[in-house]
Amino acid sequence: MTEGKFALKMVIDGKEREVTYEELALSNNLSQEALVRLLIDKGLFEPKELIKMMERVKKERYRPAETK
Repeated sequence: MTEGKFALKMVIDGKEREVTYEELALSNNLSQEALVRLLIDKGLFEPKELIKMMERVKKERYRPAETK
């Protein structure tokens, strides 16, 4: 396991395990990718729609800072 701060502690089968932020980020990334692939495979949306929505969310979240 890499050195660093831990994001959380988990207990699995009675054994405690510390999870790093890096491990947590990787796990989230893998889960998100699997979910997106599944939704596309099931025909719920097209990859182009996902890209368009990602651009929209990016614009909404990362607005330029207001100047005074």
